[in-house]
Amino acid sequence: MTSVPLLLVGASAREVAARADLAGLAATVPGAEVAFLQLGDPSLSGALTRLADTGAARVDVVGVSLGPLAPGATWVRRVAGHWWRERTGDRPVVAVAPRLLGELDAAALHDVRRDARPLTGAEPGLTSAAWEGVTHHRRQLLVCRGPRCTARGSDATAEAVVLALVEAGCTDDDVLVTHTGCLLPCNHAPVVVVHPDDAWCGGVTPEVGRRLVAAVLDEGGDLAAAGLPLLPR
Repeated sequence: MTSVPLLLVGASAREVAARADLAGLAATVPGAEVAFLQLGDPSLSGALTRLADTGAARVDVVGVSLGPLAPGATWVRRVAGHWWRERTGDRPVVAVAPRLLGELDAAALHDVRRDARPLTGAEPGLTSAAWEGVTHHRRQLLVCRGPRCTARGSDATAEAVVLALVEAGCTDDDVLVTHTGCLLPCNHAPVVVVHPDDAWCGGVTPEVGRRLVAAVLDEGGDLAAAGLPLLPR
């Protein structure tokens, strides 16, 4: 009996960093592979295209979130639904789990996968009136998620920054947080850049990240005076 292909889809940058761990779980399930919703390859859409082109009749999709900042399971279904509507030629049945897998455990994966529901084509699209305009943010924080920063804990840094902003009641129209690839001064990882100040901070641990948020939210505050580890420019 041929196994139904399974895509374990990392939902955030944290899962991209944990690629080897996801691959280890996939290796325990016949026909399982790893893909990513963002920031990693192969993408969910690319993996679905390859499986469809090789004649798969059905593909099961399970999103994976190992931290608190991943988008919801609805985004996995939304992206898969967009692919399914746009697919030309033969389309496999694509069944998407309604919740994200939160631990790399084979039994938990089985439970989540069991509830996967086939796409119908009526899933929400990738656009919305709410996403039409550029946000009116006062500052933007670029959090490096390149290989060196990730190895030195930028996942925890990013979480600390975002959660500190949430606790302060901020939205993207106040401070916009953007996860990036390598920002290059890798010896100072983890790196966070503040714009429009063009202030580069190195060694941004979670504790430093929280101090950075406090300084950024201080109207008229001087980042240098806040004792942050600013890199020379």
